[in-house]
Amino acid sequence: MKKSFISILIGLILVLSGCNPFNNSKNEADKSSNNQKVLTVAIPTDPGPLNPHQYAPNELTIQSTYYEPLIDYTEDGKLKGKLAESWKVSKDGKTIDFTLRKNVKFSDGSAFTADSVKMNFDAIMKHKDIHSWVGLIDAIDTYKVLDDHHFQVKLKKAYYPALQEFTIVRPLRFLGEKGFPKDGDTFEKIEKPITTGPWVVEDYKKDSSLTLVQNKYYWGEKPKVDKIIFKVIPDAESRVLALENGEIDMMYGENIINMDRFKQIKDAGKLKTDISNPVATRTLIVNTKDKLKDKNLRLALQHAINKEDIVKQTTNGIEKKADQLVAPNFPYSDVKLKPYDYDVTTAESYLDKAGWKKVEGKTYRQKNGKPLIIEGTYLKTNEIDKQMALAIQSDLKKIGIDFKLKETDIEVRNKNMEDATFDVLFWSTYGAPYDPHSLVSTIAQEGFGIKESEVNMADKDRLHKEMKDVLYQIDERKRQETYKDIFTHLHDEAVFLPLSYITNIAIYSDDVSGIQFSAHRDETPYRFVEKK
Repeated sequence: MKKSFISILIGLILVLSGCNPFNNSKNEADKSSNNQKVLTVAIPTDPGPLNPHQYAPNELTIQSTYYEPLIDYTEDGKLKGKLAESWKVSKDGKTIDFTLRKNVKFSDGSAFTADSVKMNFDAIMKHKDIHSWVGLIDAIDTYKVLDDHHFQVKLKKAYYPALQEFTIVRPLRFLGEKGFPKDGDTFEKIEKPITTGPWVVEDYKKDSSLTLVQNKYYWGEKPKVDKIIFKVIPDAESRVLALENGEIDMMYGENIINMDRFKQIKDAGKLKTDISNPVATRTLIVNTKDKLKDKNLRLALQHAINKEDIVKQTTNGIEKKADQLVAPNFPYSDVKLKPYDYDVTTAESYLDKAGWKKVEGKTYRQKNGKPLIIEGTYLKTNEIDKQMALAIQSDLKKIGIDFKLKETDIEVRNKNMEDATFDVLFWSTYGAPYDPHSLVSTIAQEGFGIKESEVNMADKDRLHKEMKDVLYQIDERKRQETYKDIFTHLHDEAVFLPLSYITNIAIYSDDVSGIQFSAHRDETPYRFVEKK
């Protein structure tokens, strides 16, 4: 039996909790300046072991700060060479020849070559099933070194998002040879986080802080500051207080603070604030396995939640209401779906059809003597999801649904998702550069929990097959038609309940400048940030 994706990741926490691979020798870091510019950033969770080929307990945004891809995803979806200087795709779309950038070194001074790329590909492909949410991994047939600076990847058949997926954060980023364990298998551990990136680890204290300094071997433009200290501060209000009293310089990311508090900070004017364009969709996954297998109940939820008011209340209008799973400005996603209107009367009629009746003297509807209880699962570190969950709870109570809130950490949430042991679960789409292809790939894959939650969705087998097939569809018109069918069916079956379009936010002190939001959801701005 295949090991399940998320349970393996959770198990690794115990293995890694006592492991500190961050002991870099002094000659790996550039610490020549006596008057260093130091940027201190608050993060909500421990950054993890900085393993580029592993998921939890690694913090995604720290991995993106530390490691580099072959290709960069830039504004307007354009692709730009990073560790690969250029690439050539064969006419049949099945062969990609990469020309690697010369004179690139890892943080230990060793050369980055095609052998480095192959060594990382070998480690990644050892756990192909774990990484199969990235359709490219499954599409790869063979790969080989052509010479020191040329690497070739052959696909089983043309896979249209291939180049975009070379831009993602994990697992397709590169570790130096001396960072590999003796058996070459990086999935359980690495020896040391050796990178081609602009930073190298100076110090790490688990659940406390991570200190990065400039990598003196870095091939590209040097960062504007000499050092970044990431301080782990789990509580959102404590992060704000730390920023206000000068203990930290900056907060950055999604869902890092209650939006009422963000507005207060912005209006006070003592700290600087910035907001990105929308980066992904905040949504509920609606599980059809249990009571929500009745489509009438799922439709009742769609009409019972006042998304317009909830989004305004919880984000102060910073985020916008979402009426479809992927924003229409994403490729293949402008499919003109009819939104579900907020309509309590319609919601109640669907509950009646589902057999959930009002009972005199009872707050909540009942069927066969049992009250209508739906559990909503969200991450305890996600301030906005928490506020939205409370607002949804209030809306659903009005029509006789007891919406029980379940606050979890990421390991428990992932396990619930993997096993499809939830009623509704707060989640988000992947955003750029992943959507819509990585989204449909994940939905159609077993072991991630979404396919398992759609067990009672009508026509599920045909739809899941379409989701796999569209990734290999060469004809542009047919690809668009297939995506339209996929998104229309998911919408009509009400197996997702989109809430809002997520943004990144930055809050920072007056002596910090140069904040740049990336088109790539998971890339961070720290290399460009300046500190007086």
